[in-house]
Amino acid sequence: MQKRYSFLFFSFSFRLFALSLPLSAFSSKKAFRLLPFAFCLIVASCSRNPDMQEPGDSKLQGEWRQDSVPAQKSLVTYSLYDIKFSCDSFLLKISTVSKVNYGADTCMSKGHWAEYVRGTYSQRQDTLHIKGQFCNADGSYKNEQGCFRFGDYEEYFKVHLTGDSLIRFVSTSNVIPINAHLIKRTSCIPKPL
Repeated sequence: MQKRYSFLFFSFSFRLFALSLPLSAFSSKKAFRLLPFAFCLIVASCSRNPDMQEPGDSKLQGEWRQDSVPAQKSLVTYSLYDIKFSCDSFLLKISTVSKVNYGADTCMSKGHWAEYVRGTYSQRQDTLHIKGQFCNADGSYKNEQGCFRFGDYEEYFKVHLTGDSLIRFVSTSNVIPINAHLIKRTSCIPKPL
């Protein structure tokens, strides 16, 4: 009858034997020759962050507001959006109205509350990708002890410009589109980061 663990024992003993051998001068030279190559790989994989903001999309620059949503009176809960685009950055205000009390009234404020998100965006063809963090009204980062959501926010929208001052954002995760109108047009003046 053959032993079932003989290969495992041989492998374990070989590792112990290999670890106990001293490095010869020949293998040290080979290892030393690989160091510049490894250093070049590390440096090549790094990229420098830009010193200035990117210009962003000129059609989006400014402040946009959503005044209502379709069938708003029949909805139990809905959100209205205010979006400010500045170069490659955005500030998003999500004003939510709810007829249902989901939690403590100190947070819900009788069914009306606002959440804020700030971050950067990128656009490829008609798809807008916004990525940021939930923040306080003053733009400071929100901690976990506050009301509502905190942490990362990421969303994709299909963008349809229906005029010079009207825009429609169709979310890939929400069925209600954001129909917004331009409040104030701004131009991008890139700032140092």
